[in-house]
Amino acid sequence: MGVRIKEFPNAFLELTSQGKKELLRTMIRIRSFETRVEELFLAKRIPGFVHLYIGEEAIAAGIMANLRKNDWITSTHRGHGHALAKGAQMTRMMAELYGKRSGYCKGKGGSMHIADFSVGMLGANGVVGGGFTIAVGAGMTAWMKKTDQVAICFFGDGASNRGTFHEALNMAAIWKLPVLFINENNLYASTTPASYGVAVSRISDRAAGYGIDGYTVDGNNVVEVYNVSHTLIDRLRSGKGPILLECRTYRVKGHYVGDPEKYRTREEVKNQAEENDPIKRYTSYLLEHSFIQPEEIDLLWKEAKEEVEAAVRYAEEDPYPEPDEAIQDLFSSDQEVLV
Repeated sequence: MGVRIKEFPNAFLELTSQGKKELLRTMIRIRSFETRVEELFLAKRIPGFVHLYIGEEAIAAGIMANLRKNDWITSTHRGHGHALAKGAQMTRMMAELYGKRSGYCKGKGGSMHIADFSVGMLGANGVVGGGFTIAVGAGMTAWMKKTDQVAICFFGDGASNRGTFHEALNMAAIWKLPVLFINENNLYASTTPASYGVAVSRISDRAAGYGIDGYTVDGNNVVEVYNVSHTLIDRLRSGKGPILLECRTYRVKGHYVGDPEKYRTREEVKNQAEENDPIKRYTSYLLEHSFIQPEEIDLLWKEAKEEVEAAVRYAEEDPYPEPDEAIQDLFSSDQEVLV
């Protein structure tokens, strides 16, 4: 059965005073980026679809603070927060959302396909459950090369019902691959409540079927996420095999921007946003323990807003790709493509 990890002490494992502030900075950068993206999309300045990470920032921030640059992550269709926390450039991310030439996919992928191999971000994925086997492949690379790198696979509650979940956890368990499967249980798979669509009360319970450890933590408590993932990632590096970690959180925004959200009440969303906001909770924690001053918090929000606006200007000034660039990068060969 998945183990519920009790609240950790009010202290971080091996994290400096500056490191504590950096966690808040990461969360604020993600929130500021996503809030602006929502505004831009509703103003019809961003095409396609966008899925926002608002309300889940503690997970990306807490996990990524324990990773090295050469560790890998695979993301989901809700991947902006993961990419930013892993070190992706905000300017190139915004350009990709705009469909511009210098975006991460040269304007051809959009919101759901951000990738930056230089920082170990192996890609967001528009396919639910698409990141499982990619993460296992990365873990296999570390296993074959005998490095202590780890792979982190982020996925939602709905993805735990997909076939790739079984394939990936089974293979990772057989070979004891260094993969941490992070379930961001935000309680909804698109419009389906997890309470209806998942047969177990805790997704971490599914670890037992593969003979691996499963844990459940409060995904809106960045202290707990950081401490627990610190311990588990150290176990991965020591070769003890894969682990399933369920982070219980809440998707404050709809499945996508523009979602009518007829499957839940406004009161439910309001209560969650007000009472369980991970940034508010962490800010209160830092202030209570005198780890930060109010003016420092104000400065973090100001800097994040300025960074986001700089990214917007960059994206809007960047040119669109030319029509004849549409098939570039589709083939590995340099041979001429006949069309």
